[in-house]
Amino acid sequence: MADLHHIRITVNGTPYEATVESRRLLTDFLRHDLGLVGTHLGCEHGVCGACTVIMNGRTVRSCLLFAVQADGAEIMTVEGLARDSRFHPLQEAFWEKQGLQCGFCTPGMLMRAYEFLQENPNPTEDEVREAIAGNLCRCTGYQFIIEAIQAAAARMAGSAGVR
Repeated sequence: MADLHHIRITVNGTPYEATVESRRLLTDFLRHDLGLVGTHLGCEHGVCGACTVIMNGRTVRSCLLFAVQADGAEIMTVEGLARDSRFHPLQEAFWEKQGLQCGFCTPGMLMRAYEFLQENPNPTEDEVREAIAGNLCRCTGYQFIIEAIQAAAARMAGSAGVR
């Protein structure tokens, strides 16, 4: 018999309650139970960063967490970046600067960049490189991703800042 737990979690501003098995990964809960398929499952070892989400204000690898560990937490997935049917400046910059090709790493890159730009709203190229070093991309060579993050930083500095 499965070990079940009742959890309460807020995802992208929406509260949810669910009963989950102890072994249910947060990635699987987000994708399969909530239908938020933007969070990708890549290596399943926390190495690639495709599953990166923000939990209580900090990026985490959702493939390394059980859903029960997120009980009471606030989670933001890539779906939570867009507001009122408008892309976030990071999403716009990734599109405009061709910071994506196959798109598999993009959700994790966006979430890491989001957290990073809150900490450092005017980063140098080297600072961006260091910040995203834990997120792997097999297509772009990173240069366009770095340019996109810097373009988003400039755009956000000219507006109301990071939201």
